[in-house]
Amino acid sequence: MQIDLTELTPPTEGDPAPVPKKPPLVNVFSVVLMLVLLFLVFFYFNFQTVVVTGHSMEPTFHDKQRIAICKALWLVGGIQRGNIVVIRRDVDNEYLVKRVAYLAGDEVDTRNQPVNWDTFKNGTYKVPKDCVYVLGDNEEISEDSRVFGPVPMKDIVGKVFGS
Repeated sequence: MQIDLTELTPPTEGDPAPVPKKPPLVNVFSVVLMLVLLFLVFFYFNFQTVVVTGHSMEPTFHDKQRIAICKALWLVGGIQRGNIVVIRRDVDNEYLVKRVAYLAGDEVDTRNQPVNWDTFKNGTYKVPKDCVYVLGDNEEISEDSRVFGPVPMKDIVGKVFGS
């Protein structure tokens, strides 16, 4: 086994000292720009603002109020009783802002059962599997699950997290 000692000798006075290479500013800028771009794409696909139309959620939200929703429920937690959600109605492709009152399997009290439900004939109304039952905060004028029935989980666009 031989060791080449010429590589281990210190540089002489005439040799320039090796300078560590620094990354060019362009590379640092590219990385920062890429991170910002990824953040914007993530934000675009997972968050949205919605304008409330109507008075069915008063006093919580008012007509023409802008609210923020998160479409990625894994970020803000699953749907729970009391959450305010935006739902999509296929009937006329409209979006509604409502509060989740009952979850799948819950029994709905007689006051909030669907208008076409006959309690004497059918018994207590239970929310079907993979659905939620939503109500507006302004019960007198709200068109909600009492009118159009339970909402499938797939029709929930997002959960309100800011206003």
